[in-house]
Amino acid sequence: MNLVSSAIRYSTYLLAIAGVIAMGIVLQTIRSQETAMPPPPVVPPMKQTADDIAATGILEAKDENVAIGVPIPGLVEAVKVAVNQTVKEGDPLLILDDRELRASLLKQQAAIAIAEANLVVARAQLAKVQDMLDRMKSVTDMRAISQDDLRNRTNDVLVAKAQLQAAEAQLASAKAEVQQTELLIERLTVKAPRAGTILQVNIRAGEYASPSNKQPVLVLGEISTLHVRADVDEQNAMEVAPGKDATFSLKSDSTRKFKAQFVRIEPYVIPKVSLTGASTERVDTRVLQVIYKLEKPKDQALYVGQQVDIFIPRGK
Repeated sequence: MNLVSSAIRYSTYLLAIAGVIAMGIVLQTIRSQETAMPPPPVVPPMKQTADDIAATGILEAKDENVAIGVPIPGLVEAVKVAVNQTVKEGDPLLILDDRELRASLLKQQAAIAIAEANLVVARAQLAKVQDMLDRMKSVTDMRAISQDDLRNRTNDVLVAKAQLQAAEAQLASAKAEVQQTELLIERLTVKAPRAGTILQVNIRAGEYASPSNKQPVLVLGEISTLHVRADVDEQNAMEVAPGKDATFSLKSDSTRKFKAQFVRIEPYVIPKVSLTGASTERVDTRVLQVIYKLEKPKDQALYVGQQVDIFIPRGK
């Protein structure tokens, strides 16, 4: 009996030791299969000074981008510009189909001809009745004419003058309708509101454009001078030094630094909308937006919409 108990006790010890050894082997196998943590693809950006305020930002065109829309819904007849094309203020960007308005214009132009003819008739009628009245008044012996005839001729002149005024008003109205239609046709040619570069073309000839579309048909911006819109966490908003230049680097290349000149602080704290996608990024915060500018460098391609890491001097 003692022999059996000893055997059971030693077997338990051996099983426990075997379990520990087996677990160690499993852990060693798992460790051997794990790959080493790769280095970051881009070197993390470093502050110029330890006291700088770090923020994320985005490159945008000078004076912000202009989202070009259309005045009325319609079929796009032609797109006159391409992406990256430089335009001047007033240059045509796209043309909407104007055939319906031009058909109305032909009818309105014909109405002008009718109104002009009616005006000629009204003038001739006035001249006729005025001549008859003048001849009647030229009679020296008033007993030779009837007073009723004289009043009728006078009234005929008044009626003819009123008809002439109506004809003139009808002609003016017809011309106004033509001018209105011509302005509506001119409005179907969407023109550049200012000089800049075409950043996006989101419409093609033959497609239907509408003012209610969420996406603008064209995006225009001045990119010879770029702006950096920095989102400063509201916790650091009071410490931003106004008037001082900042330093930034692209998300894709933290080794190259750029100087940006202070432009303004937008005095309204807004919810953060420009996200970097980092897993540690807070999305429930509010930010103060600070605007800086820089001349577009010739030796480095910078594009509107690129994200940057920007370091802002802290106010003393």
